[in-house]
Amino acid sequence: MKLFNKLAVALLLVAVGVMVAGGPAQAQSLQEVMKARGLTEKDILAAAKTYTPTGGRDEYLCFSSGGQSGQVIVYGIPSMRILKYIGVFTPEPWQGYGFDDESKAVLAGGKIHGKQLTFGDSHHPAISETDGNYDGQYLFINDKSNPRLAVIDLHDFETKQIVANVFFSSDHGGCFVTPNTEYIMEASQYAAPFSKEFVPLEEFNEKYRGGLTYWKFDRETGRIDPDQTFTFELPPYSQDLSDAGKGPSYGWGFTNSFCSERYIGGIERGRPPFEAGCSSKDTDFLQVTNWKKAAELVAAGKVSKVNGQYLIPMEQAIAEDLLFLIPEPKSPHGCDVTPDGKSIIVSGKLDSHAWVYSFDKIMKAIEDRNFETTDTYDIPIIALQTALDKSVNVGLGPLHTQFDSEDGVCYTSIYVDSQITKWNYRTGKVLDTLPIHYNVGHLMTMEGDTKTPDGKYLVALNKLSIDRFNPVGPLHPQNHQLIDIAHPTMTLLYDMPLPLGEPHYAVAIKADKLQPTVRYKTGWNSRTDEKSAFRARAGREHVERNGNKVDVYGTLIRSHITPEIIEVQEGDIVSIHLTNLERAEDEVHGFAMYGQNIQLSIEPGKTASATFTADRAGVYPYYCTEFCSALHLEMQGYLLVQPKGYVATGAEMQEGVTYTEDDYNTQVATNVATQEVIDQVVGFITSHNYADFPTVVGLVEDATDQLGFAAEAKKKAEDAAAKQDWQNAMLWANQWWQYQVKTADLGLRAKTHLEENGAKKVK
Repeated sequence: MKLFNKLAVALLLVAVGVMVAGGPAQAQSLQEVMKARGLTEKDILAAAKTYTPTGGRDEYLCFSSGGQSGQVIVYGIPSMRILKYIGVFTPEPWQGYGFDDESKAVLAGGKIHGKQLTFGDSHHPAISETDGNYDGQYLFINDKSNPRLAVIDLHDFETKQIVANVFFSSDHGGCFVTPNTEYIMEASQYAAPFSKEFVPLEEFNEKYRGGLTYWKFDRETGRIDPDQTFTFELPPYSQDLSDAGKGPSYGWGFTNSFCSERYIGGIERGRPPFEAGCSSKDTDFLQVTNWKKAAELVAAGKVSKVNGQYLIPMEQAIAEDLLFLIPEPKSPHGCDVTPDGKSIIVSGKLDSHAWVYSFDKIMKAIEDRNFETTDTYDIPIIALQTALDKSVNVGLGPLHTQFDSEDGVCYTSIYVDSQITKWNYRTGKVLDTLPIHYNVGHLMTMEGDTKTPDGKYLVALNKLSIDRFNPVGPLHPQNHQLIDIAHPTMTLLYDMPLPLGEPHYAVAIKADKLQPTVRYKTGWNSRTDEKSAFRARAGREHVERNGNKVDVYGTLIRSHITPEIIEVQEGDIVSIHLTNLERAEDEVHGFAMYGQNIQLSIEPGKTASATFTADRAGVYPYYCTEFCSALHLEMQGYLLVQPKGYVATGAEMQEGVTYTEDDYNTQVATNVATQEVIDQVVGFITSHNYADFPTVVGLVEDATDQLGFAAEAKKKAEDAAAKQDWQNAMLWANQWWQYQVKTADLGLRAKTHLEENGAKKVK
């Protein structure tokens, strides 16, 4: 094996987790590992570039659509570690999404024809922007199968709102934001009647329509405002992807389309299939929309509402110079505005070129009224050669383009050739190509669709993985491949299987732009971002009955669910509202109950509710589903559903074990010794600058609460002992100790955090 230089050796040693001490034993150990696993120097260098040490953080976070899962996948770059699945259009039990009342209300916003849907095909995520750059505040995602948009707040990575399009029956290019997130662009895909009523296919050209919706986003509320949203009526082409102009092209939107032939297949009717007629022309249409002027017309009251939302008919769009067409390569699947906003790059799946359009040329053609002709619907068409800057041969089946930090450099996914092409849209020169595995759809560079792309890494979202991973049956995972683009030659670093639907598109943001919370204000409804009307405080847990409606106001704290026993009657409608009293980071509690399809995830400070009908008399155990403490398994309770007409027998509860005075004294001695340990830990924490560490502050607050509970239990134990009630004295003394154990657990975690993060002694 050839000698490595010092830098390579250091990287290699880090990659395999050995100390870089520089001795021959380590080098030999590394060589042995490489030989045993059949690794090359290239393999180890790739591993070193993605390796993230224990406790290390990624430079970027990626938000990928979850395809048929209806969710969003979050992973780190360069480690490619999956961090979270965000429930969006479909229930997600770990987070209680679609199981608690609060998230059910969010999902209800996406009903179609009054029907609650539990399936979604999430496609194109977009991060909110300020002045054309990611601001890390919100994420938007669409559902292709049922044209809906969702708002995810990156303050807590939860879905806050789902809205359904009142005109469309499908979408594809779902979420593309304008440079200050004034609007979110959503284009329809398969043309359908806007009335949502039956119209025979024979009337396709006259009554079927495509469209482009500009959803108004309200920054103050963090929600989409349907009342200020407007939609362009478009011809019955199949609209695809969009992008908003920036810089000089600010105020304009660009949407490509396919099947501009408007062909209706139907082998059942003796006609060739859809695909035969939808790819017969040499070109389709790029649709150019003036959203800024359209918004002004809406504000001026010059646009009418249909189905409760503003609709700009084609006739009005044409008359007001809001809509224009430009020929584009047939069957396109990419529409990308360059970082400087001066060019638009479009590629066609059935072509081998990426076409670069000049925004200045487009504007001049509009200003000069230089139109080649109009389409069937009288929309002005700007001639291809009038708008085109250049056409570059990038490979067979080009799709999506993303941009590099180096001026003019971009990357295009090549579906048929299964490669990434690096090229310069200013010079028209191809700079590099890299094979990927296999059939890449979209691709993503770091912040690659903003005004200031970062470059560094590229992720290829591949549709097929074939032979890349261990076989797991006929259904293979998708494959996201991490590529190093920090150098002139692209290098493949990592294969990442994604077994959650078929991801379509992804966006990546610098991690330091995100400032997610680690806990809520106590008693918080995380879906509406306000105090919950059902919050409860320690010591104030209670049950309210109003006829056959029962509301339980409870709390959760290690390792106790209050109330532990809930008694209702058969036929009651029961709502259990639980508030997590923890303030320490990551101290989540869950709540599941036998037979009622209930699973809640209740993060620190959060209040979550579950409503159900107790329609069958019986005993229903419930418990905490998150392993929250040493006594997690003891965190339990019972829902007792009494049959109608039930009369209690008046029998007393039975004791499992009888305790004596000696048992009580032994427990008290243990408690005293435990308190000494707690005092030592408290002394260490308070002697250091713990207030400078938010994580520790939360732990200390929780520990203080636990000590308060311990003091209450201690008094009850002593009161029972004074009465020589050794049974209750011992039980309360043990509860006193349980609170002490939880206090010590919190204190030791805080002490360790201070030690590991360089806390300083307070003078």
